[in-house]
This record gives sequence, structure tokens and C-alpha cells, in this order.
Amino acid sequence: MLAATPVAAAAQGAPTTAPAEPAFSNTTLFSPASPAAFPLQPGATTAPHSGQSGNSEPAIAFGGPGNVMAVDGLGQMSVQVNLWKGHFGETPPAYFGAMDTFLPTNGSGRTTVGDGDADVEVTSAGTVLLADLDTLVNRGVLGGHAPLSSARLGVSVTRCPAEASGPSGCTTTPIDVAGADRQWITTNGENAWLSYHDSVESELIRVWRSTDDGRTWTRVASPISGQGGVTGDGMANNRVGPIVADPQSGNVYEVFMTGEASAEKGKSEDFNNVYVSRSTDGGESWKAQLVYHAPRSTNLSNFWPTLAVDPATGVLWTAWSDEHGVWASSSSDKGDHWSAPLQVSPAALTTTVMPTVAARDGKVDVVYYGSTADSVDEATAVWNVYDAQLQGGAWTNGRVSNAPNHVGKICLEGEECTSDRELLDLFEVAEDPATGKAAVVYTDTTTDTWTLGGVTRQLPQIVLAYEQ
Repeated sequence: MLAATPVAAAAQGAPTTAPAEPAFSNTTLFSPASPAAFPLQPGATTAPHSGQSGNSEPAIAFGGPGNVMAVDGLGQMSVQVNLWKGHFGETPPAYFGAMDTFLPTNGSGRTTVGDGDADVEVTSAGTVLLADLDTLVNRGVLGGHAPLSSARLGVSVTRCPAEASGPSGCTTTPIDVAGADRQWITTNGENAWLSYHDSVESELIRVWRSTDDGRTWTRVASPISGQGGVTGDGMANNRVGPIVADPQSGNVYEVFMTGEASAEKGKSEDFNNVYVSRSTDGGESWKAQLVYHAPRSTNLSNFWPTLAVDPATGVLWTAWSDEHGVWASSSSDKGDHWSAPLQVSPAALTTTVMPTVAARDGKVDVVYYGSTADSVDEATAVWNVYDAQLQGGAWTNGRVSNAPNHVGKICLEGEECTSDRELLDLFEVAEDPATGKAAVVYTDTTTDTWTLGGVTRQLPQIVLAYEQ
């Protein structure tokens, strides 16, 4: 564990006596292999857990009566998103099933043959809403009449009512079948909002809204359009983070990063600006506010920008990484003004990436992957999961993982990566409403392996960690 390191809290006043650093218990979530129509790795085998599909890029949420916990992970051995349901402290929560592995996509002439990354939320009714990318192929592919290379990504929302005991009790609504990427979902009561990149129309950020517990969806305005210079910098030159709903004000917020169009559009993803757009009318209109501007060519996109709202105080928190430190900023006036960024990771961790944030009742957890290596390109780098926690007016840093979760390089180029991408691009933290403690789901590449063509590789699995 790192020694407790109190630092002044951003927008929270002077530090008080540092609390004990956070401690976590860890358990790996395995999922039974479930063959999809087009396995990503046909002929692959796993060892020593030969019956497992492998999971990465996990998400977590709490909500509904009894504080239902939902966890998802992207299966690496087959084209599926795996889902677990339970409650804080269960080791492990119950495996719910493999989601959306084969779905006709209504009226599009295309069929879903598997999933990509996902995000999950739970409504006040206890309904689980899973937003995931779909691998879409022309239906002729199924009869051998078209190449699989014609596949593209769409996005859908799968709705699982509280009484559903497995995927057969869920229904799926296709949202976009023309090309999409990196989707996020949020809820407030039985209202929900979905955001994603429209990869066909210059990576515009699209937003859809449901007012009936996820049954039906209507497109609303984009948080990046009509924002003057922000639009110019952000169109086809942005990285989209979570969409977040505030139960206090009813506002909806979307975080994104941009570069500078005059110098970087189409050339670089070294995004140096952090923005948060706010909607006060359910997504019908938006106003963007700059959170932080770094010098041109400074890369803050390691990986997604992140955002959370404290449901008790309405304070917004965002965090990002410049690769050598994790920085946090907060707003107590609904996003009009933001505090000066504060480095919440300790200097001893010289390389830090993929922050994620959660907040509740004045407590904040900024969780990230950290190493003492000089860069993400160091082949011998040893990585762990860390939590920078604000409680009682002071920050402390503690280790979440009870052993290293990854050894080696980490590629942060997304789909441009040709290797070293076992961690993919996402993991998450959430606060349990009942206990006020954090639950973290992260990727571990040290537990399992898989073999293809005689070559043995790391097989990611996801780990669920509960704050003690």
C-alpha cells in the first residue's frame, strides 16, 4: 500500500487530518464461455481456466430498490458482453448471462452477431439498462454471400426489468445501425440518456433520451453542436466521456476532450482541452464550458475523460491523466466554474492512465492504473490499481489491487493498437448508496492465458474490488 498522502482538496477547502488510506478486497469474476455466431478467435483455447471466455473493459453501477449492483465485461474469447447482478459485498455476484450475442436488427437489413464495449446503469425501478456496441453484418453474410469485412458497429440499449432472471427476460432497442462508437448511459429516476460517437458523421456526439424506464428512445440535441469555437475544435476531433444526470437539479452533463482544429484535426489525438456541456432541459439544448486548457500538443486523453456528480451535494467532478499524473477538478455551481486542477496521484507513481471517478455525500474516489515505470512503453512496467480518495477534506492514495494487475506495455491508441491492448480502454468505480463505500471493477491480465496457433497470450479477466 502507498503511504497516506494528504493534499489540499480541489474546491473543498483546506485539508483536515488524513483518514486511513482505502483498503479493498478483490475477487475475480469468471464467465462461462458462450459461443457466438462469429467468434473473434476461432480455435482458441484457454488455460488454466479452460471454460472461461475472458473479460475486459468492465463497467459497474448501483440503483433501484435494494441498491442493485450491475457489472458488465466484454468477453475476449467470444463476441459477447457478460453481465452480473447482485449487491455490494457479494463475492461473486450472480452471473446473469451473455447479452445480445445474436439479434436481428429491425428494418436495417443487418444482423447483430456479437457485442463490443458496453456501459451499464440501473434505474429507480431496478431495471438494468445495458448500452453496448453491436457488430452488424449484412444478412447475406449469414448465408455466405458477403464478406465479414463488411461489418460495422452500431449501438443498442438492452432493457432487463428487475424481475428478469436472465437475458431471455430482456428486450433490445437498436439505436444506430449506421456506425457508432464509445457509448455511455446514465439515469435519473426512470429517465435515461445515451451518448455515443457517430463515427459516420464526423464523430459527432449523439444523445438519445428515454422517459419511460428505457422502453422507448428519442434523439435529442448534440452537446457539441452550436457551441461556436468549441464545435470547430471538437467536430471530428474529440474524445467523448460519460454522460451524467444530476438527481438534484435534473441537469444532464456530458464531458469531452478536444484538440485544436487549426493544428491537430485529422492528425493527432493529443487532446489538450477538457469541456463539460450542460443541459437544463433534458438534452434539448446544451451549453459547453471549458474545464481546463493545456498547451498545444499536450496529451490529456489517456484514456477517456471522466465525470461524476455527487447526488447529495450536486458537486461535479472530472478527472484526466497527462500520463504522468492524474488530475481532478470540481464545480459546485452546476458546471459554470471549475476549480484549478489538482494532481491527486502521488509523485511516486510516475506513469498513470485511465482514471475513473465516483462521488457521494462529499466522498470522492478517483481510481486509475499506476506504475513507477517511466512510460506506458516500458516492457517491464508493473501496474496496479490505485484509489485517490477525498474524505473529510483531505486526499489519500491507496492500492485497490492486492497484486499487480498487469505487467508490460499499455497501448493507448485504441483501435490503432496492434498489441499491448489487453486492458482495452476502460474500467470503472461506483459508490454503494447503502454503505457509502466504493466498488471498483478492473481488468487483470496476470490470472489466465489463452492459446492460438501455438502462441500463448494473456487472457484478461475482470476483478471486482470492494472497499472495506
